[in-house]
Amino acid sequence: MEQWQQMLRQSIHTVDQLVEKFNLDRNIAGQLDKFFQARINPYYLSLIRTPGDPIWKQCVPHQDELEDMDASEDPLNEDAMSPVPNITHRYPDRVLFLVTSQCGMYCRFCTRKRKVGNSDKISMRNLESAFNYIETHKEIRDVILSGGDPLMLTDTMLEKILKRLRQIPHLEIIRIGSKMPCVLPQRITPKLCNMIKKYHPVYVNTHFNHPWEVTPESKKACEMLADAGIPVGNQTVLMKGVNDDPAVIKELMQKLLFMRVKPYYLYMADETKGANHFRTSIRKGIEIMENLRGHTSGLAIPYFVIDAPGGGGKIPLLPEYVLHHDDEKIIMRNYKGEVYMYEDIEGKKEALRKINLEKKSRNGKQPKKLKEYKPEEFTEMVLSEI
Repeated sequence: MEQWQQMLRQSIHTVDQLVEKFNLDRNIAGQLDKFFQARINPYYLSLIRTPGDPIWKQCVPHQDELEDMDASEDPLNEDAMSPVPNITHRYPDRVLFLVTSQCGMYCRFCTRKRKVGNSDKISMRNLESAFNYIETHKEIRDVILSGGDPLMLTDTMLEKILKRLRQIPHLEIIRIGSKMPCVLPQRITPKLCNMIKKYHPVYVNTHFNHPWEVTPESKKACEMLADAGIPVGNQTVLMKGVNDDPAVIKELMQKLLFMRVKPYYLYMADETKGANHFRTSIRKGIEIMENLRGHTSGLAIPYFVIDAPGGGGKIPLLPEYVLHHDDEKIIMRNYKGEVYMYEDIEGKKEALRKINLEKKSRNGKQPKKLKEYKPEEFTEMVLSEI
């Protein structure tokens, strides 16, 4: 048995353990366990510094979850977009492929808690129909392995899946969505990396939410993946009391880059049953993005998105940088609030054509060509005609 498997066996997951370790009310702990089980492995538990801190909030069950029973169990409408078991086909050229129900740590904000931890709802018995679906839909060029967490599978089982996918001629990209580099980095081993790199191009999307999760162990795990030629991207969920602070997100993004992980998405929290106490205002997300752009490297800036309720997909949001836009120009502000104008070349040509026609009709002279005007002459001429 490998180290990571031994650590999983030592996880906190029973009602008795929750009561003893976290001083939860036994009745409340029992209700929470029925709603969505806990699993906190020793590594992630060691990151907690004080009760109620950002690490605690992500993994320790809380009574607030029970006060949110009216929200949707499937806010992204994944089940309705599942043509065969274990497959969600939302976008034209890619699919989500659920390969296990298990995770190394059960996140309290999980958007798929209706299935996670239940092997009847994400069953490996359905893998063959999923493979057949991908094989017969030649428009699919990209598969995202998810679950659960695909890296909960043994190397042998994961390789069987990767090998089978690589036998599909039209499939170009394989992605593995895994929180293991963050919550149980001991899972990333030289043996695993050497196996994965046989099936390139393979990408890993991981999931860090707070700077305290960036440790020597997680850095080593991410660097091993990168050294094996596996690009690693990160998806962060914006959560109240966890990372809803511009300084916290900036620190996290910079630390991710330092261990060769590219910030990819910053999500608004989904409208998920039992998790709405984590949601922040949209304005807070915009504020965070305002405090990234221009204040740190563009490499450190993720896409800020809402995964649209009902299955609409990811929709990007940006601060309002555009102040005015017409056919001839765009007026915008930078991160300092300074205002600049950029001329639209096609609109500029059309404006010049109209002005020259007007001048020609007045004096009969041949007008200048666009390239003969200096920028300040053109701007002055346009303004004089307005």
